[in-house]
Amino acid sequence: MDTTVRCEWAGSEPEMVRYHDEEWGVPEHDDRRLFEFLTLEGAQAGLSWRTILLRREGYRRAFLGWDLERVAAMEEADVERLLQDAGIIRHRGKIEATIANARTVLGLLPEWGSLDAYVWRFVDGAPVRNAWRGLGDVPPVTELAAAMSKQLRKDGFRFVGPTTTYAFMQAAGLVNDHTVDCFRYAEV
Repeated sequence: MDTTVRCEWAGSEPEMVRYHDEEWGVPEHDDRRLFEFLTLEGAQAGLSWRTILLRREGYRRAFLGWDLERVAAMEEADVERLLQDAGIIRHRGKIEATIANARTVLGLLPEWGSLDAYVWRFVDGAPVRNAWRGLGDVPPVTELAAAMSKQLRKDGFRFVGPTTTYAFMQAAGLVNDHTVDCFRYAEV
C-alpha cells in the first residue's frame, strides 16, 4: 500500500498520481509544453482535469505534437475534422481558441523570443512558492493570475480566464501549489 502523502486532488488513479508526481508544478520552460499546458487548461474549462488527462494523447495527436507553426496554419477544414475527433473535447470554441492561441504565440515571438520568456515574466522568472496546508486553502484564482489573464486576453489569447490562467500557472510550475505536507512540495 502506497503511504506517500500527496496533494488531495491527486487521488489514487494511476494517471492522476503520475501526473501529480512527475509533472504538476515542475517549472516548465519548453514552448511546446507550455502551449500544451495552456491548451489543456483551457480545454478543461467546465470539465474535470481527469477528463482532459485521459484525452491528452488525443490532443497531442490532434494538434500535431504542439507544433506552433503547424497548429497556427490550421484552417476551417481542420476545425471541422477535429469536431469529429473523439480523442479530444469536441467544442468548436476551444478548438478554434487553440489555433488562434498558436497564432498569437507566433505573433509575440518577435518581441519576446519565446512563449517561455513571455509567461515567466509574470513571476519575474522564478516560481512563486506558496505554503498551503490543505486543498481547501488553495484559491481558485489569485491577483497575479487575474493580471496575467487580463494581459493574455489583451494580447489576443482566448480561453484564458483567471481560473484557467491560475491552473496553467500551477501546472507549468510558475507557482508551487503543492500543499506543505505533500512529498513534492520541497522537491519542486
